[in-house]
Amino acid sequence: MWIKNSALLLLVVILFSSCDKKRVFDEYKSVGSAWHKDSIVTFNLPELDSTKRYNLFVNLRANNNYQFNNLFLIVALELPNGFTKVDTLEYQMANPDGTLLGNGFSDIKESKLFYKENVRFKSKYKVYIKQAVRENGKVPGVTALDGITEVGFRIEKKE
Repeated sequence: MWIKNSALLLLVVILFSSCDKKRVFDEYKSVGSAWHKDSIVTFNLPELDSTKRYNLFVNLRANNNYQFNNLFLIVALELPNGFTKVDTLEYQMANPDGTLLGNGFSDIKESKLFYKENVRFKSKYKVYIKQAVRENGKVPGVTALDGITEVGFRIEKKE
């Protein structure tokens, strides 16, 4: 019985791991129940093959406590020479009726948000992600962004 269960578990692991052949890096970090405006999520990227090109994504896990239609992010890519490229990005997170976009069967939705395409890496890089959501007509940012529970970064091989 133990061998049968172990074989079944091994088969399931192999099936799930083989379905994602483009993935090179995929990591999530928890931000708790609310993402504070001063909290910067950092990812240390592995050294990648400099002859290949990659597509980059910001991944988010959100729940029904997320109350905005869109999301603004400040994403910084720190190059090995110390130079940093900073982008301010906007993503739609909900339909007009307020239902969250993304994949998932429960109240937690996972969104894979396109960041950059056709990128070539020359060494080790760092990525810094910060939320920059503001309420309409207000200058100060939202101090605690409810509903975003995890922030991730993903690198895929370009085909």
